[in-house]
Amino acid sequence: MDEATDGLSAATLGELLEDEYARSILAETSVEPLSATELAERCDASSPTIYRRINRLQELDMLDEEQTLNPDGHHYRRFSARLERVTIELSDGGYEVSVDRTTDDAVDRFTELYEGLR
Repeated sequence: MDEATDGLSAATLGELLEDEYARSILAETSVEPLSATELAERCDASSPTIYRRINRLQELDMLDEEQTLNPDGHHYRRFSARLERVTIELSDGGYEVSVDRTTDDAVDRFTELYEGLR
């Protein structure tokens, strides 16, 4: 039996973390929020490849998205990792997966948004 505490199976997690681009996106965005363009450059990947991985990571609630306003007044999206820790335990003839994610409350998000507009 392969099960996760939040519905994420060990197989799904394994497939995700086996992907070099998904791993790179998580690693890069754990340091600072980055746009898809910045991720494409840092991960040496095409934009479509980055967007496919971003979508998959967001589906699994491992990547947050924020809107940012640049000095020219244009909006763009930046992404940050929500993944803090993954634990895989062997028990009862199968694997048990637990995923720890970052938690931001509404006040933290509002503060970040406000500081980004100044």
